[in-house]
Amino acid sequence: MIDLYKPPIEEVVDLWDGRVDSESDFKSYRWHQWMDFIDLNQNQEVLGENQKGFCFLGYSCDKGVIKNKGRSGALNGPKSIRKEMANLPCRFDKNVRLFDAGDIVFSDHDLEKTQEALAEAVEKIKSLNLFPILLGGGHGIAFGHYKGLHNSLKNKNERLGIINFDAHFDIRPYPDGGNSGTMFRQIADKYKREDKNFPYFCIGIQKSGNTISLFDKADELNAEYILAKNINNFNIMEMLEKLNKFIFENDHIYLTICSDVFSSAYAPGVSASNPLGIEPEIALKLIKHIIKSGKVISFDIAEVSPRFDMDNITANLASIIIFAVINTYVKENISIK
Repeated sequence: MIDLYKPPIEEVVDLWDGRVDSESDFKSYRWHQWMDFIDLNQNQEVLGENQKGFCFLGYSCDKGVIKNKGRSGALNGPKSIRKEMANLPCRFDKNVRLFDAGDIVFSDHDLEKTQEALAEAVEKIKSLNLFPILLGGGHGIAFGHYKGLHNSLKNKNERLGIINFDAHFDIRPYPDGGNSGTMFRQIADKYKREDKNFPYFCIGIQKSGNTISLFDKADELNAEYILAKNINNFNIMEMLEKLNKFIFENDHIYLTICSDVFSSAYAPGVSASNPLGIEPEIALKLIKHIIKSGKVISFDIAEVSPRFDMDNITANLASIIIFAVINTYVKENISIK
């Protein structure tokens, strides 16, 4: 039994509701009409022959944000993202399955315990041959998510690279335990103990959001990054070349997005607003390119905070990004690993 796991009971099921254009024509279906619900504590086979499946899992926790002195509210992010996804159109065939597995919920003031539960849930999703799409919640989601992916690898010697769209490196020291600004430092320390290089690429870094010591630490870890000010349509080929090199050097890619990477004009409902963040249109070009590599084995989007959102703009942006992730997989006929 997965601790701190809440299967998709009525509260989650009710979020998947919306417009019905047809009850018989699949080409007119929306995601809420095609959603199935699974309990990760049950042993079950969910996919038929030649089917491809995506599984949503919420991370209802922003304890890491609070410990990092950020604005609380992201624990309700999974609910708001689900509401926005409900009316998305099904632009795939019936061999593509969508599942909602409920949430990992924070309790007992124990962030590490919550991340451990998340890791176990991710490992279970992978065992069902489903592609995990995790909904945050604070960006502390990354530590548990990564651990679950690493545990699921059949060959532990395979390189699992991290591509993080984020205004912050999130490689701060953690003498008082982890938080939403330390996850990748914690993962890096794991690599150091194993005498391995840390495969980390961060896109959207803001000089105003990271101290000099954090830039120094990123260089020490040989982390690759692209500054937000250098992300534009004029140098898209240069960015793609850097990404291609990183993707080539890794066997698998874990793709994670912190919503504060975007300009607050597009994402006001985040834990740390960013008026000079990047534009979603350019980010989507890069995300689709990364997906097309066929190496991405899991995805999450974090720091969606309904408390500060306006007209659900941020949650809607998150839903559009998820829409792009799934449809790029399907269009390119990428097999789920």
